Amino acid sequence: MAHKTPLSRRDFVQKAGILLAGGTALGGNQAQAISLQNPGRDAKEARYIGQEGKRFGMVIDLRLCVGCQACTSACKSENKVPKDKFRTYVPEYELGSYPSVRKAFLPQLCNHCEAPSCVSVCPTGATFKRTDGVVVVDNTICWGCGYCLNACPYDKRYFNPLTKVADKCTLCAHRVDAGLLPACVESCVGGARIFGDLNDPHSAVSKLLQNAPASVLNPAQGTKPRVFYIGLSHEIQSIPVSQAVLDDWAKKLDGLAPSEWASTYEGGK
Repeated sequence: MAHKTPLSRRDFVQKAGILLAGGTALGGNQAQAISLQNPGRDAKEARYIGQEGKRFGMVIDLRLCVGCQACTSACKSENKVPKDKFRTYVPEYELGSYPSVRKAFLPQLCNHCEAPSCVSVCPTGATFKRTDGVVVVDNTICWGCGYCLNACPYDKRYFNPLTKVADKCTLCAHRVDAGLLPACVESCVGGARIFGDLNDPHSAVSKLLQNAPASVLNPAQGTKPRVFYIGLSHEIQSIPVSQAVLDDWAKKLDGLAPSEWASTYEGGK
């Protein structure tokens, strides 16, 4: 892991301007970064290249999700996600109107888009898409400028306070490359998350997409997500991001003490 002080946007603009003007003020590592070279990818290291001939994706069957947050917990443990940050989570929503109201769970993560907007805005080449479609961040050359965070229409990236760079879901690429399932898929108690090769017509994800109508979040963005949903209501298909927990909200309205209900409660706070 690289630990560095994030480059300010002003510094980035100044240095990029110097380089584009043909100046030589930048150091070797910075000049290499602005040229969009990626040492690991250029060296054709397997973890940077991905698995040839495959196109990974995920189907989330909302009919089976029970909102248990096992995926959230497994992801944070597997990937050492910092406190108060998430690579995946399951917000809750209310659908319909009184008296016909029901609760809905909507697991969310990086969509590993076919045309990811985060890749095109990255000034260093740190964010890129592997040949198998997994979008990753190389934290050894990321400057922490935040452009990719702003470009993601799904708000599924965050600034990692430990590494000082952009971070997000990688579909547990390290596990997938070892022949394992992503941690969130393996831990899903309802079997709502299905992962596999979309290029393989016999894979579980391909068969599911062939036999059940599926949709994606915010299709109007045109990024062509590879995370598909079965049973996704149009009411929440393009909603703003929310991590609100409705059970907590309701208990707060009932006047119960935070220690009795808050999912983020810490003693004395």
